[in-house]
Amino acid sequence: MESRPASSVGTRANIMTSAPDVKEVKFGPFEVTKQVFCVTPRSFALVNLKPIVPGHVLVCPLTPHQRLTDLSPAETADLFTTVQLMQRVLARTYFKDQGGVPSSGSFTVAVQDGPDSGQTVPHLHVHVIPRTKGDLGDAMDEIYVKMAGEEGNVGGALWDVAKRPVPGGGMPRIEDVNRNVRTPEQMHEEADRYRATLQEMYEEERGTKPPVSGERSEL
Repeated sequence: MESRPASSVGTRANIMTSAPDVKEVKFGPFEVTKQVFCVTPRSFALVNLKPIVPGHVLVCPLTPHQRLTDLSPAETADLFTTVQLMQRVLARTYFKDQGGVPSSGSFTVAVQDGPDSGQTVPHLHVHVIPRTKGDLGDAMDEIYVKMAGEEGNVGGALWDVAKRPVPGGGMPRIEDVNRNVRTPEQMHEEADRYRATLQEMYEEERGTKPPVSGERSEL
């Protein structure tokens, strides 16, 4: 089988709201199809309802595995290849003035694997967070404090319709911080921008537009 470099967009990633063969995309018990901007054979990427910093996205397996060790080798490879692809997409947006490639900036890439690590949605997800100097003040490790508390509770606002779980491994000083949940319009605009970047990358690598995956619904 012909190998493809991990950095290639190729035809493995669908630039879309949802995959043509996936009518609905769920993140744990939550339907998130309209937040999704990229779907691969085994993974999907979506914008975050409550990002810690701008560009904070999530990459998840399509099968709702709860733990990292639940993934098959093929799912693991696809998940982290998609993580690399998301780093390239985000670099073009957030590190544009520095060259627009992942090596021109920094990332926090993290997995909260299990409830005691702060996982509040029972669906494995990788946080991909572009980092810039001073984005969280002088303490670079503050990102881990925020991930352990309310600011990293990606399921918090989703769970608010029922009883939300309290993040494990948290820091009391920020667990009760109230943060504004983004509107659907804000999330859809961000997803549109990443979708456009993926299309641009595809066209640069292939010299042609990506295959049409169906009309984008009005969000």
